[in-house]
Amino acid sequence: MSVPGPTSPDGVLAGPPHGLGAGKLTPGLSDTSPDEGLLEDLTVEDKAVEQLAEGLLSHYLPDLQRSKQALQELTQNQVVLLDTLEQEISKFKECHSMLDINALFTEAKHYHAKLVNIRKEMLMLHEKTSKLKKRALKLQQKRQKEELEREQQREKEFEREKQLTAKPAKRT
Repeated sequence: MSVPGPTSPDGVLAGPPHGLGAGKLTPGLSDTSPDEGLLEDLTVEDKAVEQLAEGLLSHYLPDLQRSKQALQELTQNQVVLLDTLEQEISKFKECHSMLDINALFTEAKHYHAKLVNIRKEMLMLHEKTSKLKKRALKLQQKRQKEELEREQQREKEFEREKQLTAKPAKRT
């Protein structure tokens, strides 16, 4: 692998790379076959790539491992947080259902009191109707008795009038 030549202070290449003259051909840039000289370059490149890879790994691997560990810890913490959140949600639902149950019990007490009042009113009305029926029966019996007495009185008066009326004497 070729290494670029020296750079100027502004970062632009100042000349051709080391080892390449102005009139020399760059491997791979000539009119010859692209495979020419590749075998030699590959052995150097393989070592360089391996060394660069090892250097890159040794430089970034500890940070990556720490990042991996931190991500694992974050994932575990998220799982714990999700479990806690689910528990809190279930507690909230229980509290909400308890409020609903309390409201239902309050409503049930209210309707029970209404039922008790209705029952009292029904018993009171039943007593009143029973008394009115008894009174009506007594009144009816009293009227019948009065009518019977009037009828008897009329019959007595009629009999008396009959007796008081003059009877023609019997002639014999």
